[in-house]
Amino acid sequence: MAPIPGSGLAKGLAVTLRTMTKKSVTEQYPDVQPDLPPRTRGVIGLFEENCTVCMLCARECPDWCIYIDSHKETIPAATPGGRERSRNVLDRFAIDFALCMYCGICIEVCPFDALFWSPEFEYAETDIHELTHERDKLREWMWTVPAPPALDPGAEEPKELAAARKTAEKLAATQAAQTTPASQAAQTAPAAPTAPTAPTAPTAPTAPVEQPEPPADRADARPGPTEPPADRADTRPGPTEPPAGRTDAKPGPNPEPESGSNPESESGPNPESGPNPGHGPTASEGGAS
Repeated sequence: MAPIPGSGLAKGLAVTLRTMTKKSVTEQYPDVQPDLPPRTRGVIGLFEENCTVCMLCARECPDWCIYIDSHKETIPAATPGGRERSRNVLDRFAIDFALCMYCGICIEVCPFDALFWSPEFEYAETDIHELTHERDKLREWMWTVPAPPALDPGAEEPKELAAARKTAEKLAATQAAQTTPASQAAQTAPAAPTAPTAPTAPTAPTAPVEQPEPPADRADARPGPTEPPADRADTRPGPTEPPAGRTDAKPGPNPEPESGSNPESESGPNPESGPNPGHGPTASEGGAS
C-alpha cells in the first residue's frame, strides 16, 4: 500500500502537539545541584594511607594516565635480634584526567582499596595541562565518596574493616602503655601544698585625708622635751652636801639611849665624832684649855 502523502509530517506534528501540552522540567543548574546516583563515575579519589606503591593501577591503566613516584625506607627491627625491613613511601600520585577514559580498571585492580569513585564532576579547567591533579587534590575528593550500601545482616564482616579495627586497637594499646608510666610518675611525685586564696572583694577608692596645718606662730607642733625652769638648774635629785663645819656627814647607826641614863656620862665623849658644831666646848675641854 502506498504511503499517504504527508503522513510523516502529520506524525511529527502530533508529537509536537503532545509535548506542547506538557509542563517542562528544567534543571536549575548550577543554582540547584543535580541528584546523582550513588555509583556515578565522576573523579577518582585517593586514600593515601592504604596505598603501598605496588604500581598495579599504573601498569593496568590502558591510557597510562597515572603517574607514581616513591622511595624506600628502612624500618628498624621491632624485637631484639630481629631483621630490618624496607617499605615504599609514596612521593607522588597524579592522574591526568585529560587522558582518563573513566573505565575504572585502576579501582578494580587495587588490592588495598586506595582508589574510589567520587560523584564530583565540577573540575573543568581552561588549560588542558591543569587537568593533571596531584595527590593533594585527589585526597580532597576522597571525602566526597559516598558510603557503600549496607550489607546483608547475616553477611560476614569485610576483611578490610576487621584489619582496620585490629590496627586501631593495637595503636591505642601502644599509646596507653606509653602514657601509663608517665601518669604514674606524675601521681607519685609530691605536690607542693598550695594555700587556698580567698576571693577578695573589690574595694571602693578612698578619698585622700587632708592633714591639718600647724599654727603660724608655732614652728613645730610636735611635742618635745620640756625645758627646766630658769631659776632651777637641775630638778633631778643628787647627793646632799655635808655642813661646812663637819668633815663627815655620812649617817651612822644611832643607838637608842636607855631611859634615865646619859650616854655621854657613861661612855664619855666620842673622840671620832669630833667637836659638835651646834654646842660650845665641854667642861673638860675648857679646863684643858
